[in-house]
Amino acid sequence: MIDKALSGFSCPKNPDAGRCPKRSAAEFQEAAKSSERMFIVTERRERINMALKKKPVTGMKDMLPEEMEIRDYCVGLIKETYKSFGFCSMETPCVEHIENLCSRQGGDNEKLIFKILKRGEKLKLDQAKEEADLVDGGLRYDLTVPLSRYYSANANELPSPFKALQIGNVWRADRPQRGRFRQFMQCDIDILGESSILAEIELILATTTLLGKLDFHDFTIRINDRRFLKAMAAYSGFDEADYEKIFITLDKMDKIGIDGIRAELEENGYAEESVETYLRMFQEITNDVEGVRRCGEKLEGYLPEGAAASLETIMSSVERAKEADFKISFDPTLVRGMSYYTGTIFEISMDEFGGSVGGGGRYDEMIGRFTGQATPAVGFSIGFERIVMLLLERQYQIPTGGKKKAYLLEKNLSQEKLLDVLEQSKAERGTGMQVMVMNMKKNKKFQKEQLIRQGYQEIVEIYD
Repeated sequence: MIDKALSGFSCPKNPDAGRCPKRSAAEFQEAAKSSERMFIVTERRERINMALKKKPVTGMKDMLPEEMEIRDYCVGLIKETYKSFGFCSMETPCVEHIENLCSRQGGDNEKLIFKILKRGEKLKLDQAKEEADLVDGGLRYDLTVPLSRYYSANANELPSPFKALQIGNVWRADRPQRGRFRQFMQCDIDILGESSILAEIELILATTTLLGKLDFHDFTIRINDRRFLKAMAAYSGFDEADYEKIFITLDKMDKIGIDGIRAELEENGYAEESVETYLRMFQEITNDVEGVRRCGEKLEGYLPEGAAASLETIMSSVERAKEADFKISFDPTLVRGMSYYTGTIFEISMDEFGGSVGGGGRYDEMIGRFTGQATPAVGFSIGFERIVMLLLERQYQIPTGGKKKAYLLEKNLSQEKLLDVLEQSKAERGTGMQVMVMNMKKNKKFQKEQLIRQGYQEIVEIYD
């Protein structure tokens, strides 16, 4: 390093003469050390510049002001709408005990947990024999498991039934795709402690009312019941031990069609007669209330008493009391991936998205795993990120009650004039107007164009 530094010190007046004789060895050594220090600092800066990355981590995203305006509006409308149905805001930590997250209640999501290492003295890498020795927490992958823990810990202080509203980020180490990220916001409403179908009716009406206020139309609420799924499998002659595997195949109906379902079931070794009986029912059942009734009659002896009547009542009640423009459709192929569902399940389908933008169902057994006592529970979650994405794609305009006005101040504006503008802005904000005060830029035309894109209807230039 020093030799490299010394090599640069030739005599400026006579480069061919070699080293400058007027410099002492000590001076050369000091210059070399200085050069080496400069080289190290430069090298460190280069390493830092190489290490820093502008793009967010894969599966995460930055949000620009235009999107945040939509998101903030949606969150406000969600709270306003759901609270009008009697739901109460609550919150849980983003980190949960790893035992709760891996309790076999989250389905495939348990394979997608962002796990957190133990800290400090508890982290003993040299003694670890399995993952449990290293990990004690994880980022929540949904809001339902944390809600169940929350309710079990605070039930004595909560109203009954408890109508919970929870909005927060969740994390899944999933493969990112359109409308799906590794960090995303979920918005859930749940009713805990209500065993009747009033809970399902309220959840569907509240959620669809919200979507209507966001200008969504012609969407479909697909509804089914896990008890119907089991009864149809039993009627067809499948063993109970195979139900979940059969349902996993059935859940692919939208992707591979009924012929694909038949092929997969037969490939898995199920009797041809059972497969044909099973699939024939899906071809015969209609998607209306009459379809539920006929299915209930066909499955008599296999379907729990009252299950068909309950589903009929939910569908007819929602149809009659709905505020938004949508249809509710009985879909016996609807499975929902979470293994904790015990009864009614539902999903929101939108043609413009090409898939589900929300869903939920009844999970009467989950809270009992914390408390030891059965507690009826049902919830509905909207795909917040997908809803926002659709609104941005259609260039949704937020309905604003107040006017947006901007003041552009010329450079070196007098203090007296500035105070006048600030006083005027204060008075206008008091009337509900949104007022921006900013310095005038050289490229005034571009500045105004930006403000117009941000929704400012009036732009006032201020001069002395």
